[in-house]
Amino acid sequence: VQLQASGGGLVQAGGSLRLSCAASGRILRTIVMGWLRQAPGKVREFVAHITSGNYTLYSDSVKGRFTVSRGDARNTVYLQMNSLKPEDTAVYRCVARNALGGRWQYWGQGTQVTVSS
Repeated sequence: VQLQASGGGLVQAGGSLRLSCAASGRILRTIVMGWLRQAPGKVREFVAHITSGNYTLYSDSVKGRFTVSRGDARNTVYLQMNSLKPEDTAVYRCVARNALGGRWQYWGQGTQVTVSS
């Protein structure tokens, strides 16, 4: 499975961005797709994920502001980010795995999100 992320950029605080991640390859068993992020000098953190059954999970820091969803073809995951804050600035990476739990098996390249104050 290959993951290709896009949609990052520069936005002012309070603005919105939408990230996309398209999966290719043997995607039929990609049960969970999600997003992680890493800010400079900080550890990587979980942002959100969505299961094949459309169950979603969010970190407390983004809950109520970000929405994760999957496309109709099930091979695309989106992250709608609203009310962005400077502390959301990070490299965001799309991830996926073939089980409900466990480590992330597939990783996309990062896309930079920068929120100016």
